[in-house]
Amino acid sequence: MSTKKCPICSSLVKGRTDKIFCSTKCKSIDQYEKRQESEAFYFMVERQLRTNRKILKKYNKSGFTTLRKSKLIEEGFDPKFFTHYWKNQKGEVYLFVYEYGFLNKNENGKNKYLLVTWQDYMK
Repeated sequence: MSTKKCPICSSLVKGRTDKIFCSTKCKSIDQYEKRQESEAFYFMVERQLRTNRKILKKYNKSGFTTLRKSKLIEEGFDPKFFTHYWKNQKGEVYLFVYEYGFLNKNENGKNKYLLVTWQDYMK
């Protein structure tokens, strides 16, 4: 009889000879850890998109707001991470994080963002 140990918790593995883990919990932990390594970039991007959306939602209660760019940046907003864009008739490009958009503006020498919410006519 083989005395194989689980690579996660070091418990004795009982059962078939090709069995690697002692339980489904340990197998799941192993898969989770491997996924964290192999998909690290995906998780980083997804985390930043969620952060950006949360910040835009927090400051855009009315659906149309102007705010200092530095205020969003200091809360963790990163404008390089967005899901899509929309260009208006003036040629201005609004970047969106799901349903919340922002437009980089320079008013009186101050960098600001015009925050908007996605509308049906933007399709």
